[in-house]
Amino acid sequence: MDMLVNTPQINDWWWIDAIQMGMPIFAKMGKLTGEQKYFDKMWDMYEYTRNKHGENGMFNVKEGLWWRDHNFDPPYKEPNGKNCYWSRGNGWVYAALVRVMNEIPSDEKHRQDYINDFMAMSKALKQCQREDGFWNVSLHDPSNFGGKETSGTALFVYGMAWGIRNGLLDKKTYLPVIIKAWNAMVKDAVHPNGFLGYVQGTGKEPKDSQPVTYDKIPDFEDFGTGCFLLAGSEIYKLDLHI
Repeated sequence: MDMLVNTPQINDWWWIDAIQMGMPIFAKMGKLTGEQKYFDKMWDMYEYTRNKHGENGMFNVKEGLWWRDHNFDPPYKEPNGKNCYWSRGNGWVYAALVRVMNEIPSDEKHRQDYINDFMAMSKALKQCQREDGFWNVSLHDPSNFGGKETSGTALFVYGMAWGIRNGLLDKKTYLPVIIKAWNAMVKDAVHPNGFLGYVQGTGKEPKDSQPVTYDKIPDFEDFGTGCFLLAGSEIYKLDLHI
């Protein structure tokens, strides 16, 4: 970590999954050591990915969602003509913001920037939830390998539940969203023996590891279980008795 902090490059996170892989570690190191340099490097790398990678960064401020990497920046479009926002990739960023805000001090100079992005994502995600409670693999195109997907859904539940519990998200607005999603996963994705269905396997876009079904074993499934357990941990803390 010190090698990374003490070298100039800030463009390592060229795909959005890497934000979850890297950011929380910087936040934890800053908290453990009390040294601002970890928080500063974390922000520099996040800000570069957000605003500069690709043509104009990976985060579409207008739509509140992230392109997976520069290959999906405009002019790339989904078959329905809308931007391609991969569910689990956005879930990784959403979870990373939660994990960072859990660690950094309340007066950290970029905390409000992270909160602003978290709030923008929350609003965007609420708007594209499916009627059955899940989110599609492709957030803005249900026709492109549409259908239930558990890992992205679980990460969104994790983030929204945390946001409600920490006073960032309005309970009246977002609680129905997460209850609907949690009950959908428990009812439709969890097998009697504990196996988790509707988990997209490895990939970077909607077409990868298809089809995503109740019975299919993905090629690398433990992240799906981990996402579901993260969601459950925050639902439990809300003490909803659902």
